[in-house]
Amino acid sequence: MPEEQQSVPAPPSKHGVLMRRLGSSVLLWTLVIGTLFSSNKLISDYLFLVTMMAIAGIGLAEFYELVGRRQLACFKGLGVFGGLLLMTSTFVYLSDAFPLHLHPAKANDFETSVLIVFVLGLCLRQLVSRTNSAGITAIATTLFGLMYVPWLLNFIQKIKFFPNINAPHYVLYFILVTKFSDLGAYVVGSLIGKHKMCPRISPGKTWEGFAGAIVISTLASVLLVQAAQAKLPHMDLGHAIILGVALGGAAVVGDLIESLFKREAGVKDSGRLFPGIGGMLDLMDSLLFNAPLMYVYLRHVLTA
Repeated sequence: MPEEQQSVPAPPSKHGVLMRRLGSSVLLWTLVIGTLFSSNKLISDYLFLVTMMAIAGIGLAEFYELVGRRQLACFKGLGVFGGLLLMTSTFVYLSDAFPLHLHPAKANDFETSVLIVFVLGLCLRQLVSRTNSAGITAIATTLFGLMYVPWLLNFIQKIKFFPNINAPHYVLYFILVTKFSDLGAYVVGSLIGKHKMCPRISPGKTWEGFAGAIVISTLASVLLVQAAQAKLPHMDLGHAIILGVALGGAAVVGDLIESLFKREAGVKDSGRLFPGIGGMLDLMDSLLFNAPLMYVYLRHVLTA
């Protein structure tokens, strides 16, 4: 008897992929923003910290998995511990629940000290290792993972605790603009994308999608600033346009950088945590670049 042919499930439609991406994004960022704006200080501070640490820890673990797929050495456990310690120390330094609450520049100095200790710790870890002969590689990949995920993501905390502004609304603003950039790139690229932007890294990215990211993020930025002018002090139409363009462009670059890592590791997604998206890194890749960009603009332009 002829063997029965197994039916191959049809690939999901672009509309189905978009809906799953939106659902996963909305679910996670509703949790983050909900804790951020809670009137209960235990939730707005401590639960927010726990949520950010979970995002950073999972994302960093996924990055080290990509490193492992490239057959490169790293100290995964020490890296994840160092990343979580970095985020906790920033919270302790900036939160007004502790007497260390000072200007953000002081927190940056303290963060630098944590990084110095972490580098020294990596060197000592390699010194006592009896099996790892790739010490330079292990130290470099572990340190880069910490800088790429928790250190960049940590700028969200620095925005949240930025003094003398309505800081939670700035966190909400930059997350929404970033996600509208992602949405614009995906929708426009799917509908009319023809000219490949960087096919060796991400064949699906097009220049039309890039333009869509810029246009949609800038439009979202302008509308958000107009709708919440009183909640976003120091912001005006000019700043809204500049940030819309900058955040939109940086979001695409952040997405491409993560795509580069995945391609080198030979995987499509960094994980399977979120249906339609993949892993934690897939969900927050654009935010990793935009969080420090938003903080620098806030500190050196809006409040200079």
